[in-house]
Amino acid sequence: MKKIQVYDPPMCCSTGVCGTKVDEKLVEFAGVLKILSDSGVVVERYNMAQSPQAFIQNVKVKELLTGEGQNALPFIFVNGELKWSGKIPPAKELLKAFGIEYKTQAGDKGGCCGDSGCCS
Repeated sequence: MKKIQVYDPPMCCSTGVCGTKVDEKLVEFAGVLKILSDSGVVVERYNMAQSPQAFIQNVKVKELLTGEGQNALPFIFVNGELKWSGKIPPAKELLKAFGIEYKTQAGDKGGCCGDSGCCS
């Protein structure tokens, strides 16, 4: 079974898509995670502020935090292997890791999410 685990830095809400100043990368990332979930990928996402136990219970994450600190977040694991650290990967790269074709919508600026919602 395909699986992605995301260990986010402390944010105001579980996705970071909240408040008055929303980071568009986080909006796109949330959309891509939805596409992955809809495609049968198990998606687990942990926010350090809301799920600190998940960071302690995962030995790899605990070691990474001890060695690199919170500035190295997010940690993104694909099928148990650390694939990205310290950045949110582009939608195309993330989908490719799971063998899912990246599609853009008309009027889309190259990301996965356009004005009419996320592509599939």
